[in-house]
Amino acid sequence: MSFDGSFTHAMVQELNQSLATGRVSKINQPYANEVVLTIRANSHNYPILLSANPTYARIQVTQIPYVNPPVPTNFTMILRKYLQGAILKEVTQSANDRVVHLHFTSRNELGDQQELLLIIEIMARHSNVILVDSATDKILDAIKHVGSDQNRYRLLLPGAQYITPPKQDLDDPFQGPRDDLAQTIRDFPNEEVLATTLQHQYQGLGKDTAAALAAILHKSGTATDLFTKFFAGFNQPTPTLEISPKNKTSFTAFPYPTEGTQESAETLSALLDHYYQDKAERDRVQQQGSVLIRVVRNELKKNRTKLKKLQRTLAETENADDYRIKGEVLTTYLHQVNRGDTEVSLPNFYDNNALIKIALSNQLSPNQNAQKYFKRYQKAKNAVIYVNEQLKITQADVDYFSNIMAQIELAAPKDLVDIRLELQQGGYLRDHDHQKKAKKQKRQKVSKPDQFTATDGTKISVGKNNLQNDQLSLHTAKRTDIWLHVKDMPGSHVIIHDENPSEATILEAAQLAAYFSKGRESSNVPVDYVPVKRLRKPNGAKPGFVIFTGQRTVYVTPDSDVVERLQN
Repeated sequence: MSFDGSFTHAMVQELNQSLATGRVSKINQPYANEVVLTIRANSHNYPILLSANPTYARIQVTQIPYVNPPVPTNFTMILRKYLQGAILKEVTQSANDRVVHLHFTSRNELGDQQELLLIIEIMARHSNVILVDSATDKILDAIKHVGSDQNRYRLLLPGAQYITPPKQDLDDPFQGPRDDLAQTIRDFPNEEVLATTLQHQYQGLGKDTAAALAAILHKSGTATDLFTKFFAGFNQPTPTLEISPKNKTSFTAFPYPTEGTQESAETLSALLDHYYQDKAERDRVQQQGSVLIRVVRNELKKNRTKLKKLQRTLAETENADDYRIKGEVLTTYLHQVNRGDTEVSLPNFYDNNALIKIALSNQLSPNQNAQKYFKRYQKAKNAVIYVNEQLKITQADVDYFSNIMAQIELAAPKDLVDIRLELQQGGYLRDHDHQKKAKKQKRQKVSKPDQFTATDGTKISVGKNNLQNDQLSLHTAKRTDIWLHVKDMPGSHVIIHDENPSEATILEAAQLAAYFSKGRESSNVPVDYVPVKRLRKPNGAKPGFVIFTGQRTVYVTPDSDVVERLQN
């Protein structure tokens, strides 16, 4: 289900019950299009996420931790100026549209009371978060500035008059059904056609909601009663996560008719946290790590192209002996070769004197042609050593950047800082922070690995990138600790902080190693483990690369539930 008007209706009720009369205690903007307001209400802190993300726009209470930028944005500073300490009076919805108003009251700089609106418009790529002065309807600021060149209908700029989004000429389903509902059902016996018709008659019906309503209206019973009962479900929601037979997930305010399985959540916000946690995280990584992804992809493409060229060159060197033989045959039978010939066939004394055809340059003498073949033979022979060395280096680069790409795919936004630092240190990415260059820089610290606790209480650390892996495995871990890594694929270094862990702990740590690796979606993933003292980093090796001996291997299937249970 999309975050449609009907789901917004249910969410607004949930937020009102939890947040009304609460006070704003913190305001942060962890990501470009998302704001988190912490509201203290009923002796609890509620982090409210207002997301204008083009794909995952929504409003909810979230328990997912965020890492805030070191310097707050201008929009954050405006929100703090006007809303810090403000009281949330109520949360309302514009008809059954995806527009939510948070009504605040606060004191201005003179101590006078003022009314403010924080509006979130959930409209895909046009989504926005806007702060408005209720008395004048003037926009104080917006998370996305929209000028006249982008939208002729309205401006979303500081100082502009706030104009509501264009209204659709549709009925609000929470006001009851239309008089012609029964006739509409008779006119459109096909559920898909009826669902489309309902979307054109009633406001705020997403595709899934309209399909569920159409399926219910085709059941026996009075159409008005069925319609009213359906929308009453949004007033008393039973948050539901649906898993289709094709393993696709969707969320609904209450159980819809489905052929898949369904799971319930305690609140709508908890449901969204569960649904969006991985999806939104991937999207943020793609956005924040776009430069890193481009650099790594370019390096991968460059090195893979180089690898193919080197392999072709190596294949050509396999013909080196042919050049030598042709040169020797020419030298032996020079008297039979005439200047100006373009080819000649001569007895090959290496092959029972069978005739061998030799191409010649008519610009060279017979002896010069023979010397040319000897030179080509020597060049090819010398190239073998160089090409094999370059193949080894290039393959290592391909493996290295494939490993970084896998780390970005598995990374949380906070992990990108270390990956960026690693690419800068390797000379693959420029540091454009001129202020830091001008000043005497302090060495940037590598972030700490993620911490987990095994069922028996043993501490387990997981590195999420190469710099963390090096720090963890080569400097932090004791020589007697146990090191784990997936076999023959990119993944995290995992350390069990115990010299003699139980079999159960080794399997749990192996689960972590498999989950934080390229094999996350695979089954029966091999994981090597060995004492840290058997690790060795070759001189000049790339970050995160180690070699080891005497390892043992276990096989596990990654399970997110196990990872969640072990997380501190």
